[in-house]
Formats: sequence, C-alpha cells, structure tokens
Amino acid sequence: MWSSFGLPTGDLDSLSDEDMAAIATAARVLDSGLPLVAALQLARVYGQALSQIADAEVRLVHLYVHEPLMREGVPGLAMAERMESLTRDLLPLSSALMEYLHRRFLSHFVAQDVVGHMEMELDGDVDLGRLRVAICFCDLAGYTRYTEEEGDEQALSYVERFVERVSDSLPEDARVVKTIGDEVMIVGQDLRALTEWAVDFQARFRGRPEPRIGIHHGAALYRDGDYFGREVNLASRVVARARAGEVIVTDAVVAAAGPSERLAFEPIGQVKLKGFDEPRRLCRAAAAEEG
Repeated sequence: MWSSFGLPTGDLDSLSDEDMAAIATAARVLDSGLPLVAALQLARVYGQALSQIADAEVRLVHLYVHEPLMREGVPGLAMAERMESLTRDLLPLSSALMEYLHRRFLSHFVAQDVVGHMEMELDGDVDLGRLRVAICFCDLAGYTRYTEEEGDEQALSYVERFVERVSDSLPEDARVVKTIGDEVMIVGQDLRALTEWAVDFQARFRGRPEPRIGIHHGAALYRDGDYFGREVNLASRVVARARAGEVIVTDAVVAAAGPSERLAFEPIGQVKLKGFDEPRRLCRAAAAEEG
C-alpha cells in the first residue's frame, strides 16, 4: 500500500506517528471489505493525483510569488518568512477545497455508475475489470507545424485553450481522462450524446489548427483511473485517419447509437488501421439535415 501511494520504501524504517495513522487508515479501508486489488489501484490514483497537486502548488508559488520577490530584491530571510506565512495560510484552504471537490466529484460519479449498471443489465455482461464505454480521442491536426511556425509558448497557450474548450463543453456524463500533448482522451457512458457533442464541437470551433475526432465504443480495461486495451488502441487509431474538422467513428458506434434525428453517418469504407490485422468499417459523423 505504501509503495502504491508512491512513497519511498526506505521511509518505512523510520515511520512517524502521522505515517502510522495513515497506515492504520489504509488498514481500515481493507477491513471495510474493499478487495486488495481495488485498494492498491485506488492508492496509486491518490498518490499520483496528490503528487501532481503538490508539485503544481510548489511550482506555481515559485513562479508567481517566489521569483517576483527575488526580482524585487527582497532579502532571503524576509522572503523565507513571507513564504512560510503564505504556506501556513494556504494549507488549510487547499485541504478544504480538495475535500469539497472530492465530495462533489464522488457524488457525480456514483450517480453515473448507477446509470451505467442499469444500462449494462440491458446490454449483457461485461468481464470483471472492464467497462463498456464510448472512447473519444480529439487532437489538433497540423499541431507540430503550428509549433514550428508560432513557437512553443504560443502553441502551448493554444493547446490549453483547446483543452479548456473541450472540458467545458462535454456532455454531463463524459470526462477528460487524460491529455497527451495536444491530444485529449475522453470517456463517457452516453455514446449518442458524446457523438452529438463531437459533431457540434467541430461545427462551432473557430481557429487554426483545427481539431480532428475519432470515436469507438467497446469494453475497455479500467485500471488506476485510466482505460486500457484493444478498444482504446482502436479509438486512438481512428482519430489518426480523420482530417481537420472531421468526426470519424467505427461501425460499433453506428450500431450502438441507433437511429438519431440529430446525427447522420456517411460510410467511408473498410479502412486498415495500424496495429490491427483486419480492416475496420468507418463512417464520418455529421449533423443530420433538417427535412
């Protein structure tokens, strides 16, 4: 459990009272009936997320507080006192905010999980550890060239605005799982809603480079807050076949989405995808014409 949190194993030789209290809490988690495999995955997610939060806190304070003080010529002792005061004031605030956000997000995902279980009962069984989800990859076509032309800072700023626009516009049950450079991985339960979002997002997007989107539907392996396996790999290959401004989906998406008054699917034929032996039937998703 200690290693799963990402803490140094050498520290186990000299544990503090606070460390022992944390270990006791972890033991109570196991005593509550949560299987060990799930507890270890949860520990890794906690460790990775909170490590990233702590790193961001330190780096952002350094960039926007520490460095300006240095440029003002504030003496080292006075700077240390200011930093200590800031840390003392911020710590209880950040802890309270994290606790609040955790409760809000936990409530949201519990509700979504209930809906997901109801849908699974209607759709057949899924292997233990796998979830049937809509998997969407969205990236910026021509981003490498844009970086070369505009420079790293301008390109990074563009990506940040792009990711923010994606996150702010997603359907209620969908979420950004991770970002990899200019690519965003999104997962949701409501396939039709996610596909409609993708088509609408493309229609409303203004700017260069433009996004391209690929969507697949299948049972993905869930580990440590992320999704893995063949179905995820397939979705990532689909987006690579899309052009700027397009939404490309697999035949599994068309079959699962069913008839829709808002969507139209244009077949583009059997396409050979990198890493897959058999060609896959792909379609271009667009808004249905009013008639």
